[in-house]
Amino acid sequence: MLPLSTYWVHNLSPFLIRFTETVGIRYYGLAYLAGFAGAWLLLRSYEKRGLTRLTAEQTGDLMTALVIGVLAGGRVGYFLFYQPAALLASPLSIFSVWDGGMASHGGFLGVALALAWSCAKFRLPWRHLADLIASTASVGILFGRLANFINGELWGKVSMVPWAVIFPASAPTGTPDALIPPRHPSQLYAAVLEGFLLLALAQWLLWRTSWLQRAPGRLTGVYLLGYAVMRAIGEVYREPDAGLILGLSRGTFYSIFMVFAGLALCLIPGRPLPDPTGGPAPKS
Repeated sequence: MLPLSTYWVHNLSPFLIRFTETVGIRYYGLAYLAGFAGAWLLLRSYEKRGLTRLTAEQTGDLMTALVIGVLAGGRVGYFLFYQPAALLASPLSIFSVWDGGMASHGGFLGVALALAWSCAKFRLPWRHLADLIASTASVGILFGRLANFINGELWGKVSMVPWAVIFPASAPTGTPDALIPPRHPSQLYAAVLEGFLLLALAQWLLWRTSWLQRAPGRLTGVYLLGYAVMRAIGEVYREPDAGLILGLSRGTFYSIFMVFAGLALCLIPGRPLPDPTGGPAPKS
């Protein structure tokens, strides 16, 4: 066990540029911008390489729907899944975005609504659009988890591993750093598991397999299963930020539903798509 004085004390500012005590350019906001920009660039690359019939204009419309879905779903989901009492006590607090509070599972639900709208507008198979979205989703998760670490929030459980971090916000205000136990930097674990590894897997499946055309929906199914597993692993090291459900952290519990959805997409085959260049559907 290392002495507490050897552990790094988290002292990062949540602001890139600060104008007042509460107003400025925050890394968390920049993380969302980077995530959306990265997803847009990937979708454009798919269109240019002929992997989809989405046009540049449709890609822009899809990204607009996704931005609204992620932001609205993440915010509403945070209160519904983690702070329902706070929402009932003060419904207008849902608009207090400067106080933070976003839920990734709520973001997924928002994405599902954006997917439904986009399918109706573009008249494209929902499994195909779901695969495109799933292949880009972890870009935003990666940047978001890094921003969580910079903000010093969603810290992990107490640990004495050499890379543990002392998060001053994890203790009552005024507690000397020397008395605050170090914790797992679970935000960085999540960035690697839910962000980098899942993004690499999704991109490999999209570019190295024929699933996008021959088995639409399967990539999304694998992604949902992968997210549930990675989230559950990360929750082992993360300090629960809300009450448990059936003995499970809420992040793990809500991921169970993603397992069911992922299995359904993997086990129930989708119809192969016509070749994006206009040829017949590929043979399975």
